[in-house]
Order: sequence, then structure tokens, then C-alpha cells
Amino acid sequence: MPRRPLPDSVPTDAGGAVELANRLNSAAIHLLRRIAQEDGADGVTGARLSALSVLVYGGQQSLGSLARRERVSTPTMSRLVEALVRDGLVERVADEADRRSVRLTATPDGRRLMERGRARRIERLARELATLTASEMDDIERAVTALEVLETREVPR
Repeated sequence: MPRRPLPDSVPTDAGGAVELANRLNSAAIHLLRRIAQEDGADGVTGARLSALSVLVYGGQQSLGSLARRERVSTPTMSRLVEALVRDGLVERVADEADRRSVRLTATPDGRRLMERGRARRIERLARELATLTASEMDDIERAVTALEVLETREVPR
């Protein structure tokens, strides 16, 4: 894979972490885009799937919180949620702490849809991984183990 030039605003470092981060970012984005092609199979748009994913894997949210997490305006999220409610994938429930507030939660149908999509993406990724050599698979295994360490480690900003 050709290396992408680093933007001028990114400092270089002696250990190569910035260059490695650049390559990892590019490879991850391309791979995720390829396996995300499986997401249209259920007829739900990417934006709706993304919002539903936050509710399925992150739990109940207020509309404002969901909009912030998805980095869209509240009116945009309101339209997305309305479509998800209409499709039976999300429901509005009264907030236990403040009955005037509404929380959004995924319905069982919404959870099943997300799990089907996840299974399709994992199957697609597994097919792609199966094309690698045993040595390349070992490399991926070591890389994933290292990335899992980063998931739990607090890194200063």
C-alpha cells in the first residue's frame, strides 16, 4: 500500500508513531468502508444505523445526547429518530429521574437488526482475512492484541 504524505501540521517523531498512526488510519478507513457495504442489506440508511448503533451498544440516550454523540444538530437527529420510531426500531420512554424528559431506546427489532448487520460485517471481514497467509494472520493477531491494550489504556491528550 502506498504511504500517504503526512499533513504539514503533524509533528514527526523519532519512534515512528505518527507515520504508523497515519498508515493505520488509512488502512482502517479503507477496510471499514469496504465491509460497511454490507450495511445496506436491511434497507436502513447509514445515518440511521449509526444512531441505532449508539442506542443498541451504548444504552438509552436523550435526543440531545444522541445528537452530540453522532455530531449532528438536534433537528437532524430528531428526523432520524422519527424514522427509526416509525420503523419500530427505536422507542421513546419516560425518563425515570425526570418524567418531563424522554429517553430513546432500541426496540428488540432494532437490536436484532444491528446484530444481523454486525454478523454480516464480521462474515465479510472473516472472508477477507481468510485470503491472508498464515504469517500475515499471525501479524494481524499480534496487532489486534496490541490495539486491545490501547482500548483500556488512558492516553494523555
